[in-house]
Amino acid sequence: MIAHIISPSISPNTERDDVHLAINTLCSPSSWKTGDAVGQVESWFRRYFNVDTVASTNSGRSALMMLLQAFRIGTGDEVIIQAFTCVAVPEVVMWMGATPVYGDIDRSTYNIAPHALTKAITKKTKAIIIQHTFGIPASVREIVSIAHKHDIVVIEDCAHSLGATVGKNKVGSFGDASFFSFGRDKVISSVFGGIALLHKTPLVNHRVISAFLRRKESLSVPSYGWIAQQLLHPILMNIGILPLYRVFGIGKLALVLFQKIHVLSFPVYPDEAKGIRPPVFPARLPNALAILARNQLKKLYRFNVKRQLIAKRYGTVVSGAIYLRYPVYVDDPDSVCRNAKKKGIHLGRWYSHVVDPSWVDLPAVGYTPGQCPVAEDVSRHVLNLPTYPAMREKDVRNVLIVIEHL
Repeated sequence: MIAHIISPSISPNTERDDVHLAINTLCSPSSWKTGDAVGQVESWFRRYFNVDTVASTNSGRSALMMLLQAFRIGTGDEVIIQAFTCVAVPEVVMWMGATPVYGDIDRSTYNIAPHALTKAITKKTKAIIIQHTFGIPASVREIVSIAHKHDIVVIEDCAHSLGATVGKNKVGSFGDASFFSFGRDKVISSVFGGIALLHKTPLVNHRVISAFLRRKESLSVPSYGWIAQQLLHPILMNIGILPLYRVFGIGKLALVLFQKIHVLSFPVYPDEAKGIRPPVFPARLPNALAILARNQLKKLYRFNVKRQLIAKRYGTVVSGAIYLRYPVYVDDPDSVCRNAKKKGIHLGRWYSHVVDPSWVDLPAVGYTPGQCPVAEDVSRHVLNLPTYPAMREKDVRNVLIVIEHL
């Protein structure tokens, strides 16, 4: 049973066949760690982006770690990232011993502003991570041009943007490298998972490729227990938790309980609030999760067309954007969320803090309040409208009714 709840974050991509696949895979532990699915997922990305060098990992964090290591970014180096982001980005920079330097965002795109990027460049800058927030492409051509004038590596953060385009070119193909996430509420989902790509550019030399491939070979596969947690997520969410989510809050309580007793995993581990690396990162993508990702990749085009159609119902759209969520700026987002929740609609709050989630220790991840005023203002006022593939016409109309006065 796939329960119907309007939410951009609660297992939004899972369909019946995904649940059945998770059950079948759970019952076949011999396929959990190794198998053909990992290679098939990597081959899909090779074909889609016309690249040779690919590594699948157990998360976007692990993928970013591999890329930073390949480019020898570490102690004493600076990496420019945007404010209005998830802790998963700055913490990885810090795990390498480097320093994240925050740039302010363009209010119209929710992505780093090129003029802010220019101001942030120093002699210590070794890389720029371009985030395509909500699946809205950043000013990627301008940013790449600025970076390469200074011989700075460009890494595209495509956690929200698999399938997005700029003109006829795919987002994720402009930089020297790119990485993707298969998290539970991303474009496609295997609960946890990621991909790192190296592109054919002057900065991606033989040494970088060799270091990348050596690191890939050195990674281990996560434990059976960790893999089981991820396989159980689509099963328990859609058979037990979601059907009871609005029944006296039983479903929500069950989710919290399952996470506390480690039957299910947290999307962000508690230690990450202080920039501490959980021991499960970095690791390879287990075959069990590759099986789930492979099935979701078959649906990518359909998923993104549906997201784009829904986004157009909400308001203006950017050409080439896929709208993992549709952002709106409102005076009192908490009040709107409470009102919507009464009607069974759970609106998103990416990113309600300049470095999300709310419990992140900002000084611990190198952010000083007041550093990026536009990002801070947007984080106080942003709401995300759901665009996920399972939304019905009735659901879209109900969301429009909730936001019609905004």
